[in-house]
Amino acid sequence: MDASASPAPAAPDPAPVPGPGPAPAPAPVSRLRRLATPAGVMAAVVGAFGYVATVDPNEPGHYPVCPMLRFTGVFCPGCGGLRSAHAFAHGDLATALGANALAVVGYAVFAAIWLLWAVRASRGRPMRIGLAPGYWWGIGAVLLVFSVVRNLPFGSALAP
Repeated sequence: MDASASPAPAAPDPAPVPGPGPAPAPAPVSRLRRLATPAGVMAAVVGAFGYVATVDPNEPGHYPVCPMLRFTGVFCPGCGGLRSAHAFAHGDLATALGANALAVVGYAVFAAIWLLWAVRASRGRPMRIGLAPGYWWGIGAVLLVFSVVRNLPFGSALAP
């Protein structure tokens, strides 16, 4: 070979292979499918309340006794909750509040959160509840104060 000869021209680059490009948009989820989880949760709650409404917790032997009450004689924050749910399911709000006022507040909070969840799900928006640690401490403090007060003589109105 001649040293003065130029190298052979390079082969042309192969044609570029098209990349995957932007991912195709996911298929829209139907409103019925978006509401399936909130509806399932509500069905479970209605089923539980239906059972408690049918099987009276005021009659002994149907439900286990609260272990804290049995072993210490102290009412926990949940004591009277089943009797409260039974009365609430029968529309007797005064008896429900007398059995466990905090549980009735819990029913109202659940209803509000569930309604918000269902509305957001129907619009295709996610439901996120992220409470700061201070709120969790506040909830714990309310439960503790409720438990202490309902076990003291002046708070006997809160006892089941």
